[in-house]
Amino acid sequence: MVKDFKTIRDEAALIFGSHEMKEPAPAEFIPKHKTPAEIAYQLVKDETFPQTQPRLNLATFVTTYMDDYGTKLMNEAVGINYIDETEYPRVAVMCGRCINMVANMWHTPEKGDWKTGAVGIGSSEACMLGGVAAWLRWRERRKAQGKPYDKPNLVMSTAYQVVWEKFCQLWQIEMRTVPITHRHPTLDVEQTIRMCDENTICVVPIAGVTWTGMNDDIEALDFALDGFNARTGYDIPIHVDAASGGFILPFLNPAKRWDFRLKWVYSISTSGHKYGLVYPGLGWVIWRGKEYLPKEMSFSVNYLGANITQVGLNFSRPAAQILAQYYNFIHLGEEGYREIHSNSMAIARYCHNAVGKMSCFKNYSEHLENPLFIWYMDPEYEKTAKWTLYDLQDKLMQHGWMVPAYSMPKDIEDMVVMRIVVRQGMSRDMADMLIGDIQDSVAELEKLEYPTPTRIAASKSEKTKGHVYTH
Repeated sequence: MVKDFKTIRDEAALIFGSHEMKEPAPAEFIPKHKTPAEIAYQLVKDETFPQTQPRLNLATFVTTYMDDYGTKLMNEAVGINYIDETEYPRVAVMCGRCINMVANMWHTPEKGDWKTGAVGIGSSEACMLGGVAAWLRWRERRKAQGKPYDKPNLVMSTAYQVVWEKFCQLWQIEMRTVPITHRHPTLDVEQTIRMCDENTICVVPIAGVTWTGMNDDIEALDFALDGFNARTGYDIPIHVDAASGGFILPFLNPAKRWDFRLKWVYSISTSGHKYGLVYPGLGWVIWRGKEYLPKEMSFSVNYLGANITQVGLNFSRPAAQILAQYYNFIHLGEEGYREIHSNSMAIARYCHNAVGKMSCFKNYSEHLENPLFIWYMDPEYEKTAKWTLYDLQDKLMQHGWMVPAYSMPKDIEDMVVMRIVVRQGMSRDMADMLIGDIQDSVAELEKLEYPTPTRIAASKSEKTKGHVYTH
């Protein structure tokens, strides 16, 4: 119903003429009295207004745009708890269908009607489930052999996502990290094998490294691990952390062997809320077959009206994201995913080339493997520069863009880079605006007469971090 001018005027007076609007928002205690819904809504909405608009947040990998029908489905399902399978049995069916589709997308060898996998709140939960399964399989094998099982370890590169640090800390597993260096910007396979021993529960390569956007050579790792396992009698598997690449590689590089086509890949995790194109949070983990999912990871309860068996760290979880994923699979199909990701790659390459042509910058890698890339300041230019990439980050934030500046992982942490992540919803026009804002910001910074605080800090070898305000 269209509201008339008087109604709109009266509502505006009710909201902006209210007592609540001239008082600070509650910060310590729940207010003693009620606040009308329209006023409470406006207070919350206004506090989020000055933030970067989600589609301009090029720091995040998370989906910031869905079409109206996908959004409508999620809004209509916002009150559904996935765990209540008795009340919402069709949601469980759709979840199973999604697991089937993801498993087949990764060339599962499993023949059953329902493939072995689980849904997570995000890929962090999915990673942890893959890690726990590997640990339990290793532990049971050691028990059966009559060998100690108190010193498990895991091997991956220093470019790991923080979830693996959490996993190793919480489950008391030694994290053995292979350094990412300028010479080896992805996982060094030879050094990885040297770090493996009888206590290694798995090796974790990454498809779509958060720091760089590059892919570890999983096929080469599988080949090397096959020889190592044959020589030693070990049974060290691979868990692929494909948070980003899991939905990119099948559509843009389907011939590449990185998934269950490889012998030692026992599990793979990904984010449905990244290049699966669903709003957060949603993750998927798939195992090679039922025998690779330990029975200890399945928990049953009967207090929701029926006996329900669940694999997951969380119990209650939203159903809306599952419906949205299934909707995307139906609506987009392989064709739609390929078109969207191809466009994202094309725009990423366009930005990559434009940034690389600027005399003050150098791209970290010549070619793109995923729709994201990083760059750093040209070492010669940096010798006389009065600014740093942290200053450029601040300038771009003034234009509404969130383009992160950060130091690289251990062993190359002296290198500061910036990263652009291109996702569904970024157009060529937006890319042109971004590049224009980068060029204008650089031009402003080059007019500085005196060095910025971050440049002074850099000259003293002091660490600097990008600006984040939380509270």
